[in-house]
Amino acid sequence: MLEHLRVVNLGVIADAAIDPSPSFTVITGETGAGKTLLLGGLRLILGGPADAGAVGPYADLAQVDGLFSIDDVELGASRHVPAGGRSRAYLEGAIVSAATLAERLGAAVEIVGQHDQLAITRPAHVLEMIDASLDEPGLESRDAYLAAWQALQQALARQRRLGGDRTELTRELETARYQHAEIEAAQLTPGLDEELEAKVSRFRNVEEIREHLAETLRLSEQMSDSVGEMVARLRKASGLDPGLVALAGEAEGLAVGVAEIARDARSTADEVDADPALLGELEDRLTVIGDLKRKYGRNLEDVIEFAAAAGRRVTELESLVADADHIDTLVSESRARVGRVGAALTTARSRSADDVANLMAGHLADLGLDTARVELVLLGADPGASGADRMEMMFASDERLESGPIGSVASGGELSRLVLAIRLATLRAAAGTLVFDEVDTGIGGKTALAMGAKLAELGRSSQVLCVTHLAQVAAHADTHYVVERGADGVAAVRLVVGEERVTELSRMLAGQPESEASKTAAAELLALAGK
Repeated sequence: MLEHLRVVNLGVIADAAIDPSPSFTVITGETGAGKTLLLGGLRLILGGPADAGAVGPYADLAQVDGLFSIDDVELGASRHVPAGGRSRAYLEGAIVSAATLAERLGAAVEIVGQHDQLAITRPAHVLEMIDASLDEPGLESRDAYLAAWQALQQALARQRRLGGDRTELTRELETARYQHAEIEAAQLTPGLDEELEAKVSRFRNVEEIREHLAETLRLSEQMSDSVGEMVARLRKASGLDPGLVALAGEAEGLAVGVAEIARDARSTADEVDADPALLGELEDRLTVIGDLKRKYGRNLEDVIEFAAAAGRRVTELESLVADADHIDTLVSESRARVGRVGAALTTARSRSADDVANLMAGHLADLGLDTARVELVLLGADPGASGADRMEMMFASDERLESGPIGSVASGGELSRLVLAIRLATLRAAAGTLVFDEVDTGIGGKTALAMGAKLAELGRSSQVLCVTHLAQVAAHADTHYVVERGADGVAAVRLVVGEERVTELSRMLAGQPESEASKTAAAELLALAGK
């Protein structure tokens, strides 16, 4: 929904803003006053092409700001068009491309004008509207089709993952099993290689280690005698000088340390023993680890991770090999189900399309196209995520003429009324905001009243904005803005309510805003519209 629109220095508009009603808003004014410039600003902020020639004389650039509410989230957007150079687009204060504006905001707002690309000329969009109007059994068929389509895609994905034939898969599975088993047999743990290397070094150098420990024990015994003598003397000295007590304590600690070193050296020497058999086992394990590193990774952690990955691949391949025998059957059955539920969806869509076409015909008759014929033709298509159908809207302005695609045979005014008719016939599929640019061209009287009533009806389910010259249409609006040119040529926009609105409708009716007769007629129009 469009909550706020501000246009600055665009054509004759110096600075104008509107806050449209969430229901039905009209914009009126004399021809050439600048009404369509407001919609031009809206087209810019929706990512439309920028024309530097449209920049007004009041500043160096034109600026359009808008605030939108989409799915209960507010988005602020801006478009700057300099008199020279490229335009700039902003979304939530960040610079973006015009295409990004179109992508984020375009789906929420549809502008219906003679020079706009209308959504109803696109078969996919018409099909979406028909789907939104499906009855309960039809909605169930659509859900069933979507589930069947997703199941088919999953089966096809598994079939693609199978890749080659079953023999190739089995060969890959055996390789993965071998790799996983080979590494698992080594019972690896992080840091195991370093631990084994330390043990091997110890067993390989038993004699030399014993020799060093024996010498350590001999030296510690010598030190023990010397340290004992040192402790005795410091104790005597500290008896004479209390300041030496701490030093005597340090000497005693040294004596304890030397004794502990001697004890540990003796204990270790007793434990060190040659074990050729164990040394051989350790060397064999290191050899195995070295081979695994050469095959599967630069270090032990890489090898361990390779084993984990191989285990996962084994599980995946076992599942694929199990599937290989029946995946083709599964795909075939999935395709068949897509075909069955697709046919049911087609039937439901055909039923909905007939109902919508009949409702459209009634609306078009009220809008002055009582001899027109509209058909919603369901054509076959390759199955896809949305079904196996293609919807084409066919139209003839007179039932005696041959129908053709609306984009080819309908005039601008007819297209606008077709949009209004299908929106009313498929209210559940209405866009967030619909903007009609002079949809009332070429009509008047009773037809104009009907159009105003229908726009107001559509405004109860969607936000509707309309630029109009007809008082019969404007009288049905909930919010009414007027665009006026001042004596200085500057266009201004103001909201009219109460007596000011009566005066504007009087001007639209007879060109005499102060005429009492015209004001009476305007008041009657408002009363007829319930405003």
